[in-house]
Amino acid sequence: MIHCNELVESELETLYQVSKSLNTNTDLHNKLNNILEILHRRLRMYSGMIALRSHEDDSLSVCEVYGDEIDKSVRYNPGEGLVGTILDAGSTIVVERLADEPRFISRLGLYDPKLPFIGAPILMGSSEIVGVLTTQPHNREFLGEKARFLEMVANLIAQSVKNLRAMEKKQQELLHERDSLKQALVKNYRFENIIGHSEPMLKVFDIIRQVAKWNTTVLIRGESGTGKEVVANAIHYNSSCSNGPFLKLNCAALPDNLLESELFGHEKGAFSGAIGQRKGRFELADNGTIFLDEIGEISASFQSKLLRVLQEGEFERVGGSKTLSVNVRVIAATNRNLEEDVAEGRFREDLYYRLNVMPIFMPPLRERLGDIPELANFLLKRLSRQQGGRLLEIKESALRILMKYSWPGNVRELENRLERAAIMSNDGIIDRDVIINTGLEEEIGILPAPQPSIKIDLHDENLDEREKVIAALEQSGWVQAKAARLLNMTPRQIAYRIQTLNINLKQI
Repeated sequence: MIHCNELVESELETLYQVSKSLNTNTDLHNKLNNILEILHRRLRMYSGMIALRSHEDDSLSVCEVYGDEIDKSVRYNPGEGLVGTILDAGSTIVVERLADEPRFISRLGLYDPKLPFIGAPILMGSSEIVGVLTTQPHNREFLGEKARFLEMVANLIAQSVKNLRAMEKKQQELLHERDSLKQALVKNYRFENIIGHSEPMLKVFDIIRQVAKWNTTVLIRGESGTGKEVVANAIHYNSSCSNGPFLKLNCAALPDNLLESELFGHEKGAFSGAIGQRKGRFELADNGTIFLDEIGEISASFQSKLLRVLQEGEFERVGGSKTLSVNVRVIAATNRNLEEDVAEGRFREDLYYRLNVMPIFMPPLRERLGDIPELANFLLKRLSRQQGGRLLEIKESALRILMKYSWPGNVRELENRLERAAIMSNDGIIDRDVIINTGLEEEIGILPAPQPSIKIDLHDENLDEREKVIAALEQSGWVQAKAARLLNMTPRQIAYRIQTLNINLKQI
């Protein structure tokens, strides 16, 4: 016979072993299996089983069983058998001889009917039952003490289950957030969200729709501010590698040594300050896309290193000897004349042909002035969201002025000008006078744009009176008598409208 003191010492040592097992880095199933093995070997508590409550309903699913070839798909409903009774009542059950218990149902084929049975609820807090722990002591001695011990083990398990469920919840939230962000990105970079319906942009759309279907290198060309990065995003998020990573790097922003480390990574001690191993952008972009902006700015010495990655998909980290292989789609962009750079020896010819597999030429804004109204409204909506939802509106008279300028800074300059106009507008309405006050009047004289045909319907009911008068003055070359005839007014009437509507008569 085992004395009570011996049992207490054995139980304390067992609790220590259980707590050590729960503090390991293994997953929950391994931890629970180890606990059942500890109970079996150290205290001779046989046929151990742990069942956890299902997220979907109140039933219990067998999580771990100490034994071979046991069906773990068994489930217990509240009130069903001894296990279901523990779940339903939330209290420990002790049975001296299992064969004498009418509530016992041998669903698992695990238990010895001649032995005792102890089942304890796994409680989170004081009332939430998350599972049941059951076992069979090898004899009937000190069943009360053994039941209390099993309750302590169940409490330790409850803490691990609580931590696991909190972690699972956090992981689910992160996955949901990731999926939501990914859906938002895909939504934002759909082809139809690229602004423009002019003929040059329609040609661009046709090309990027086709190239998105292929895992080939793309070279986006065009002046600064024409939207090359927007097109790169659209190609990635509408391609077969859209579920993979999308990494970006401005090649002009870094010197050669940092550019190599940034793209290829480095090993610990590769150079001063390399205190640990670091993966480069190519390695991180495996099975995804990397966007290399300002590719024409890289030095001749680095061009050969980049060429190898494009040709073979292989590289070594800085300071390393192990060759790494990646599957990465490369999208590059430049505003330089690469053909001229190749002819003058500033850019490798073989790298040029490797990059220029599928070129996309982005038209400057001066060649698609007809897109300005749509672009302006899109940019103002985005600015409005950034400013906390302040409503911004641009008038037709302001748009007509914007379409007289050649926009050397392209869409980026248009966005800058609209933000300045929004700041200068007291009521959020950007009209002709607000645009003139941004200083565009003088610049139009220096950089006039080819004028698109603009036909304004002076009888359009959506135009307010001030906009109609300004449109008539513009169409008449700011001759008031002609404008009056266009509006079926007398010269005196239109002069009165100009005065009362506070229209600036200075021609632009």
